[in-house]
This record gives sequence, structure tokens and C-alpha cells, in this order.
Amino acid sequence: MKKLRIKYPCIVEGKYDKIKLDSILEGRIIDTCGFGIFSDREKKEMFIALSKKTPLIIATDSDGAGLVIRNYMKSIIPPHRLFHVYIPEIKGKEKRKSEPSRAGTLGVEGMDSNLLRDLFLPYADSDDAPMQKSAITKTDLYLMGLSGTDNSAEKRKELCKLLSLPTNISSAAFLDAVNMLYDKEYIEKIVEKL
Repeated sequence: MKKLRIKYPCIVEGKYDKIKLDSILEGRIIDTCGFGIFSDREKKEMFIALSKKTPLIIATDSDGAGLVIRNYMKSIIPPHRLFHVYIPEIKGKEKRKSEPSRAGTLGVEGMDSNLLRDLFLPYADSDDAPMQKSAITKTDLYLMGLSGTDNSAEKRKELCKLLSLPTNISSAAFLDAVNMLYDKEYIEKIVEKL
């Protein structure tokens, strides 16, 4: 399979995530050394400086640790300079581990290569980029009952399960994720079935 050339540097949690993405992506991939990012002042400053020159992509596992690292990066990088790739919640265990993670889901390193490639397509150089999809807005989320209405959080969580997205993401993160992966018409059809 031809490697997908991405436009922006990508941040991942650890070295095994980096190895996995290196096998399918052509571009700069930097790991946070897991929670090591919290005490590594130099790496933090490097991410901040890098974000002033180019947007960054972040792809962390869909478990609690991945969410903590993603939120930390959101606190140090301006939102318009940080693009989010959300890893689906898929039950399983990485091949190199003897036990599944605490959450029991696969991380970046355990994901199918074709699925990862599809998740990064919106950030590919123009030769690899997909056709523009019709975007979903905050108003669309409200009209579909996925935000700002009774039971909207539960409905959004159910939709996340159907789409294999992390169920613990906010409505804003959900909006980012579905706009990267799906078009408005597809989401409307799925919501009608809920």
C-alpha cells in the first residue's frame, strides 16, 4: 500500500503508535512519551513553537489516558492550530501485549491500517485528498437532537457507538469527528434510525 502523505506533523501518545503510523503515513510523527509530556518542558515548548509554524494533528487512543493527553495538548495549542483525529472504540488487545488495556479497546497501534489511512485522508496532500463533503454545523446537531435538547447526550453517545467513535467526547469534539469522517446526509440517515 502506498503511504499517505500528510500535510501537518502528527502527535501521538507513544513509540508504538508512532511505529504504526510510520508504516502508513509519510510525514512527521512525534510522540508525547505518554504522560511524560506533563514533565517534559522542552517537548512542550517544541509543540508550542511548532504550532506557530504549522497546524498539528493529534491522534490519541480513545481511552481515559488518551483523553487526558488530548486535553493537555488542547490547553497548550490554540484550537485553530490543532486538528483532531479520533480513534474508534474497538474492543480488543494489541498483539504485543499480554493483557488488554484497562478500557479493553484497541489504541492507535492496534488499529487496522486501512481504517487509520481513511481517518487521515482529510489531512493528505492534494493528490490524496478526498472530495469535499457537506459539513454538519452546530445548528444541524441541535435540529437532529444531538445537542442542547433533552436526552441529546444519550442520543449522541448511542450514535458514537454506531459510528465506532469514542463515547466520552464532547458535542464539539463529536462535531469535529463526524465532519472529518462522514457527510451530513449520511449522519441524518443514521439519526433517523435512532
